[in-house]
Amino acid sequence: MNAMAGEQQFLAHAGGSAAGPTTANHQAGLAQLHSQLQQLQAWQTQLQQGLGSALAPTPGLQPSHPLAQQAQALHQQCQDLQVRWAQQWSALQPARSLAQDFEQRVILLVFGKFNAGKSSLCNFLAERFAAQGQPLRFFHLTNGAVVESDEPLREGATETTARLQGLCLGTGLVLLDTPGLHSVTPENAALTQRFTESADGLLWLSSSTSPGQVQELDELARELRRNKPLLPVITRSDLIEEDEVDGEIQKCLRNKTPGNRALQEADVQARAQGKLRQLGIDVSVLKRPVSISVHAARSQPGPDALADAGLLRLYTAITEVLAPAQAYKQRKPAEVLLHHLEENVQGAFDAELLPKLQDLQRALAQELERLQQSKAAMLRAAWRQAIPALPGLLELYADRLPMLSAEVSALVEGEISEQLRGHLAGYVLSALPTEAAAVVLPAGIAGPDALFAALQNAVRVQMEAAFAAAVDACSHALEPMLQQTEKMQAHWRQSAQDLQVVGTALRA
Repeated sequence: MNAMAGEQQFLAHAGGSAAGPTTANHQAGLAQLHSQLQQLQAWQTQLQQGLGSALAPTPGLQPSHPLAQQAQALHQQCQDLQVRWAQQWSALQPARSLAQDFEQRVILLVFGKFNAGKSSLCNFLAERFAAQGQPLRFFHLTNGAVVESDEPLREGATETTARLQGLCLGTGLVLLDTPGLHSVTPENAALTQRFTESADGLLWLSSSTSPGQVQELDELARELRRNKPLLPVITRSDLIEEDEVDGEIQKCLRNKTPGNRALQEADVQARAQGKLRQLGIDVSVLKRPVSISVHAARSQPGPDALADAGLLRLYTAITEVLAPAQAYKQRKPAEVLLHHLEENVQGAFDAELLPKLQDLQRALAQELERLQQSKAAMLRAAWRQAIPALPGLLELYADRLPMLSAEVSALVEGEISEQLRGHLAGYVLSALPTEAAAVVLPAGIAGPDALFAALQNAVRVQMEAAFAAAVDACSHALEPMLQQTEKMQAHWRQSAQDLQVVGTALRA
């Protein structure tokens, strides 16, 4: 097949690549897509309902208690995250609208550093499509809306692309020319990132003077994890040589040799595969690199110009990208929602909410342990305060046991209340029942020593019982919060598994 026939075949194929089928299989695919969208929406609804009722106030805790404040902060974060998720979904609207505008076309994002030849390649392909009578339309985006233009894309040695621009090739292909992910202008880089969502495939351009700088892939890791095909294109694969023309030495543009191109392509392939593995991305998204020289193709007319400049190989490579890009496009509505749920919702839960939930769970466990230890601490402190007063009370009321019991009971009640205020501050405690501090002496006690021993024992029994009851009440007050944290974590683990199942089925 000669160069002209090869180009015509590519232009015809690429120009109409996204024509929508109307077969029964297509209808079945649409039904499956609708089902998957419903599953994703149901997943989001269920998750938000769970977060909406998370960590309700605990009646047994004062609002000033550190645990109550920690739980309230977590509850507020759940509400704030839901607001943020809605805003993030709204922020995707321009990219979703762009995808809808070109619903019947495959969208390839052309990216790379400025001066990588992105606009030059787009304009060259536009010229070739126009030369074969294929429909052609330039456009740019203003406030997220597509605005048609009669002018080709701007080219230059400096960063000339200050907005997202593109062109429609034929009836089935769109190229988006970006300002560059590593733009010298932060606003331009943000603009590129904002619209990567709309792309079905990625053309990664880099100059042959320093091809395949794999750190650039960091910025596209999100898109590559979505199984979008990636085609590395080594541009400006040419050199200047001196040649004698009519007896004069002139500088001439030459294509790099096939051997030189093969070495650069193999190097880019190997390093890109290594980078993808490092990022945890399936290397199958990477297509074999191809070297081209748009300048050589333009400046060296002849039947072999396209082949020598690598353009026929580029045509073949783009054709191979179109199939996986089209497959992605067909599931794109569900993919976009899945990406939002994975990256914004699940990502925020894992990075922000889950650590705080685990912090609260640890704080609850530590507080439960402290409560158990506080029983002995309160008993020791109250005992040290009460026992020294017993001999004096015994001397005053030795012959009036009811009065002695009442005085000792009042002493015990005061010490118990003092310790509860000191050790269990922040809890909502019921008033201490009279019987909880009542010291009852057994009948038939003979002698002061026996009476003192009986008093000591009665005081200890009452104190131990009162402190145990108070600690049990505080521990029970924490149980609902502990159960809620465990329930939230279990719910999230199940939700993460469910989302993974839906995602796997979507990409199967």
